[in-house]
Amino acid sequence: MKQENKSSIVPSHRLILILTLALFWWINSNYHNPLLLSLGAGSIMLVLYLTQKMEVIDQESHPIRFNANIVSYMLWLIKQVILSNISVVKHIWLGNKSISPVLTTIDTRQCSDINKVIYANSITLTPGTVAIDLIDDQITVHALHKADIDTLKAGEMDRRVRELEN
Repeated sequence: MKQENKSSIVPSHRLILILTLALFWWINSNYHNPLLLSLGAGSIMLVLYLTQKMEVIDQESHPIRFNANIVSYMLWLIKQVILSNISVVKHIWLGNKSISPVLTTIDTRQCSDINKVIYANSITLTPGTVAIDLIDDQITVHALHKADIDTLKAGEMDRRVRELEN
């Protein structure tokens, strides 16, 4: 089995995990007592040690590594959800004759598994489309109308998700 060189990722990744767990622990407990803070730090170190021994920590364990594009992507996705909702309501008002369900496979150019999942989930979040299957670089999508598939094949959503890692 090929051994990956994780030495450049692990220290910063571990630091982000420690800070995330510490913040999460402190927000939930809201303790300021030195004894309880040290017990919290000890429990965080124990969790990190055990998860490292179990080999469940990798570079895709948390999405904090995304850059500032996540905010603009979320705003863009919210806009797409609203526009898709309007389109679905329009098709409901027009009746069954305006709906032409399509099941097709679209290609994705995502580099990492987490981006592929974000892309598939973004498709599903957009009303009128559902990502059914994700195999390698292909996503099987069901849509209420062929125009929704054409929009996905145009690649705007794929490009925006890819930009999250740049």
